[in-house]
Amino acid sequence: MKEKLKGNGKKGTFYITTPIYYTNDNLHIGHTYTTVAADAIARFRRLQGRDTFFLTGTDEHGQKVQRRAEASGKDPKAYVDAIVERIKALWAKMGISYDHFIRTTDPGHEWVVQQIFEKIQAKGDIYKAEYEGWYCTGCEAFFTETQYKDLGGRCPDHDAPLERLREESYFFRLGKYADRLLKHIETHPEFIQPVSRRNEIVSFIKQGLEDLCVSRTTFSWGIPIASDPRHVIYVWFDALSNYITAIGYLTDEEKFRHYWPADVHLIGKEITRFHCIIWPIILMALDLPLPRRVFGHGWLQLESGKMSKSRGNVIDPLVLIDKYGVDAVRYYLLREIPFGADGFYTEDALILRTNVDLANDLGNLLSRTTAMINQAFGGRIPEPGPAEAIDRELPELAKSVLGEVETAIDNLEISGALTALWKLIDRSNKYIDETSPWALARDEKTRGRAGTVLYNLAETLRILGVALTPFLLEAPREIWKQLGLDADVTKAAWDEAKAWGKLPPGAPVRRGLPLFPRIETKDATANEAGKETAPTAPTAPPLISIDDFRKLDLRVARVLAAERVAGADKLLRLEVQVGREKRQIVAGIAKHYEPEALIGQDIVVVANLRPAKIRGLESNGMLLAASTEDGSQLGVVTPERPVPPGSRVK
Repeated sequence: MKEKLKGNGKKGTFYITTPIYYTNDNLHIGHTYTTVAADAIARFRRLQGRDTFFLTGTDEHGQKVQRRAEASGKDPKAYVDAIVERIKALWAKMGISYDHFIRTTDPGHEWVVQQIFEKIQAKGDIYKAEYEGWYCTGCEAFFTETQYKDLGGRCPDHDAPLERLREESYFFRLGKYADRLLKHIETHPEFIQPVSRRNEIVSFIKQGLEDLCVSRTTFSWGIPIASDPRHVIYVWFDALSNYITAIGYLTDEEKFRHYWPADVHLIGKEITRFHCIIWPIILMALDLPLPRRVFGHGWLQLESGKMSKSRGNVIDPLVLIDKYGVDAVRYYLLREIPFGADGFYTEDALILRTNVDLANDLGNLLSRTTAMINQAFGGRIPEPGPAEAIDRELPELAKSVLGEVETAIDNLEISGALTALWKLIDRSNKYIDETSPWALARDEKTRGRAGTVLYNLAETLRILGVALTPFLLEAPREIWKQLGLDADVTKAAWDEAKAWGKLPPGAPVRRGLPLFPRIETKDATANEAGKETAPTAPTAPPLISIDDFRKLDLRVARVLAAERVAGADKLLRLEVQVGREKRQIVAGIAKHYEPEALIGQDIVVVANLRPAKIRGLESNGMLLAASTEDGSQLGVVTPERPVPPGSRVK
C-alpha cells in the first residue's frame, strides 16, 4: 500500500526533516544524498504554495565527540563549532533551502530536552538503576546480550568491538508502550516506509523491547539531567527531541501546534530503529501525536561498500561540485537511484547522466529552440498560429507529466518525478524532428506554421524551467533567461507550470552558452609504452527472433518473505506472489541484498522456467537482475511504477 504524502492538513502546512548529523565526521556524498532529497521535496511543496518548514542540523553531544575533541587537543564546543561551519558551507554550496538549522548545543534545545526528561520521569516511565551491557561508541547505541552474540561482539556498521559498560543509569520503560506502538503501525501502514523497513521494525518489537538506558555518568559532554546533574542524557534521547524543540515545543506553543506532527522524517535505513521505536515511544510518553511518516531510504555506496571515514572510501561532494557543477551532482543524486533502494555511486554514471540527460536532452532542446528562433524570427518569440493535431500533443503531455510529478513526490518517488519530466523533454526533441521547423521557416507559405512549432517548444521550455526548480538550481534560471523572461523563476508558482500559453510572444530570446557542456572523457587505456589503445569490445550475443522472445513469460512478482539459505553465502530463498499464485525462488543475490530489504518489493521474474533444485530447495522461476562484468555491482530489475503482481512484462 502506498499512501500519498499530502501534508498534515493544517492550513496547508508541510514539515519535513533530515537527520541531524554527527559532528565528528566530514559529510560525504552519502549524507548529501539524504539532504538533497529532502531539499527537493521541500522546494516542491513551496512551489505548490504550502507553508513549508524544512529542518536539518547537527548532533553534537556524546562520548564519541568528547573523545575526538580530547584527541585533537580542543574543547568539545570549539571542536564541533569548526565542523558545523564546514557543514553549513557544504549545504550553502548544495543550495539546501532549510528553514532552520538546529544544533543540539543550542541553549534553547538543551533546556527543552531537560524538561522532556523530567516530564517523562514524573510519569514513572524513567527510573534509576544500574546498567551493565554492550555499547558501540561509534553509533552511540546499546546492544542486548543476544545481539552481542549474534554479531560476534562487533558493531555491524563500524566493524568495531563493542564495549562492556557498567554504571548507574536512568532507564526508559520502552516495553510499556510496545503494544500501543504495534497497533499504531498496524492502523497507520504509511507510518514506516518503505514496507521492508516496516516489516523489520514490527519483527524487532515483537521480539520484546528492553528498557532503554537514557543517561551516562562516565563522560560529561552532554545535557545534564536537571535534577541529577552527575548524569548526562543519552545522546539519542537528546538528538531525537530536536524535531519538536526546533518548532517551539514548550517555548512557542502556537508555532508547535502549527507544524506538528511532522509530515515526514527522512532518514538513512541504519537509524530506522531509533526513529521508529525510541522516538515514537518518547512522543507517546509525552502524549504527543506521532509523525505521519518515517521514510528510511537505502544507502548510496561504493563498490568497496558503505562509505565511511574509517574505511577511507568517502567521496567529497565539494570536489564533485567544483568539477561538474552543482546541478549535475544534484541531478545525479536525485535521478540515478529509485528513492528507498540501495544504490552504487560511480563517477562514470554521474558523467553519463550529465552528458545524456542534461547536455544532450535538456541542453540541446534549449539550444536548438533558441537558435531557430534567432535565425527564423529575428530572436523574438513568434506568435503561434492555428494548432494541428501534432501541436496539441505537447500541451496534453505537459499536463499529464505534471500530474505524474505531483503523484511521484506524494509517494516520495523523486527519481520518478524526474523520469516523468524527461518524457516531456524527449517528446519535445522528437517534435522538432517530426515538424522540421527550420524547413518550414524557409517558405513564406509555411512560415506561420514554423512560428507555431517554435512557440510550442519555447512554451514547453518555460514550463520545464518552473518544474525543474525543486531539483536543479542554475539551469531553470538560465532557461528562463534565454527565453527572454526577466522574472525570477524560483518565485513562480506551480500553477504557472500547469497553465499553457503563458510565454509572451515577442519576448527577445537571449541565446547563451550551452546549458550543460558535455564532459569529455578518454575511453582508451594506456599500455606500458604509453600509447593509447581502445579497450576490447565485448562479444555481442547472438540475435534472436521475436518468436524466441515470446517464449519467455516475464511477470511482475511481489516478495512476501526472504531469508538466507543455510550454508550458502550467495543464496536467498524468496517467497513471491505472481498473480494469485505463490512460489519459491532461490536467487544468488545474498552478497548484494539483505533479506529484509526485499520484502514488499516488486521484482521481475521468468515465470515459465523449468523448476530446479538448488541446495535441496526447489526454485520455481528466476528473478532478473543486472550486474557489472566483474559482478561487483548488482541490481534487481523492478518496475518503474506500481503494477499488480502477475502483470506481464512485454
